[in-house]
Amino acid sequence: MLTVEQKTQIIVTALEDIKANDITVINTSKRSPLFERMVVASGSSNRQTKALADNVVKKLQEAGEKVLSTEGEKSGEWVLIDLGDVLVHVMQPAVRAYYNLEELWDATPRTAAPKK
Repeated sequence: MLTVEQKTQIIVTALEDIKANDITVINTSKRSPLFERMVVASGSSNRQTKALADNVVKKLQEAGEKVLSTEGEKSGEWVLIDLGDVLVHVMQPAVRAYYNLEELWDATPRTAAPKK
């Protein structure tokens, strides 16, 4: 079973592989008992958003991790991947700006994904 940190690193790497934009990791452990991390990233089109989400799921499954559910794959505007202790939101920029999850979750401490 992977730790939250290991899952988060696999997610960030999978997103970087498909050239996600503005990858943000939010530590929610002190704000919610439901999950410990939220990863938010942007894709420039429906196709890229779907590809990003698909790659995250694929890489997690390859690492032996169970994905509890995914939602939004058909439209591709906002795809949610639920891993229980980590949530992944892959969104198009307009949708991301509208919902502004970073501000909603008062993302402190907030860390941008490490640059390669």
